[in-house]
Amino acid sequence: MYLADILSEKIDKPLVFVGLMGAGKTSIGRRVSRRLGLPFKDLDKEIERTSGISIVDLFSLYGEESFRKSEAGVLRRVLETQPKIKVVSTGEGAFLCPKNREFILENAISIWLKADLELLVKRTAHRDTRPHLLNVNAREVLMKLIDERYPVYAEADFTLETKDEPVKYTVEHVFELLGKYYGV
Repeated sequence: MYLADILSEKIDKPLVFVGLMGAGKTSIGRRVSRRLGLPFKDLDKEIERTSGISIVDLFSLYGEESFRKSEAGVLRRVLETQPKIKVVSTGEGAFLCPKNREFILENAISIWLKADLELLVKRTAHRDTRPHLLNVNAREVLMKLIDERYPVYAEADFTLETKDEPVKYTVEHVFELLGKYYGV
């Protein structure tokens, strides 16, 4: 029996991936959910679906504070709706809000996908879906975000250092981490 098969029967809380843009939260989360046979929710996509506009437009039209309020409501709804056991990728700022972080830590297993600056720069280049990286020096912004946000992300239940490797290897590292947690 594969580790994913065993874990699919043991996991008793939602799995929530946190970290900076480009860390791999959506890619990893989607593949973990598929292997576990669990539903997957991308929090940013849920916010866009609920609001009817893109994250970039939400930021530009209503500002970050309004966006964060919307994000908090969607996060709660996603984690509280059935089925309870699912895999969720958050936007990079969701875990930074103390109330969101507390809610995630109480109701889910949080996994911080920690990536170094070079990997984040590589993965976020040529994308226009990142409000914080539009029309700025991405390297400088990402370095500042690392300094500000990594101490908060470190409060997650688990930290998994991501590398510039195929996604399947990072997914295996997630399963190894969960296997240790569940004693498998």
